[in-house]
Amino acid sequence: MAETDVSELLSQTELEMLEKVEKFKRELTSLRTGRANPQLLDSVYVEYYGARVLLKQIAAISTPEPRTLEVRPWDKTATDAVEIELKKMDLGTLPSRNGEIIRINLPPMTEDQRKKMVKVVHSMGEDSRVAVRNERRDVLEKIKKAEKAKELSEDDAKRYSAAVQKITDAYVKSIDEVVAAKEKDLLTV
Repeated sequence: MAETDVSELLSQTELEMLEKVEKFKRELTSLRTGRANPQLLDSVYVEYYGARVLLKQIAAISTPEPRTLEVRPWDKTATDAVEIELKKMDLGTLPSRNGEIIRINLPPMTEDQRKKMVKVVHSMGEDSRVAVRNERRDVLEKIKKAEKAKELSEDDAKRYSAAVQKITDAYVKSIDEVVAAKEKDLLTV
């Protein structure tokens, strides 16, 4: 395994780990906190002219107030379908319609709900840490195989293994910071 191959392997590993962290951050945006967040509706699909499309592709979603989501379909004919899909969601409240504007007033979260959400965040964080560590394991196996095949010297293998560990530590720390920030956000009333 040439020096350039290992460098490419390390940069590919870093990209994979970054992707895992970004995926975790995206998943966190769909969790409900005490405040309204347009990303809560990112995974909502609406029946629109015979096709299932994402709500954000056919409507503007905003937060005019801290606990209010406002959905404005661009096509007035889609308002009924949007309202039906929003009623199916478990947000703790039903949407109210005023003409072609649909508002969702989110109730404040109870202390019990907040604690459950913190547990969910910690679980998601652990899953992401495991995914990052699995990337590390895969790369370390490739480095060991190259060392056994005499494509890398023992010193080079140790140096690259240390570099992989350093990258892993940085991304695990990043996940820990995101979890801590989300926990603080959830527990702030």
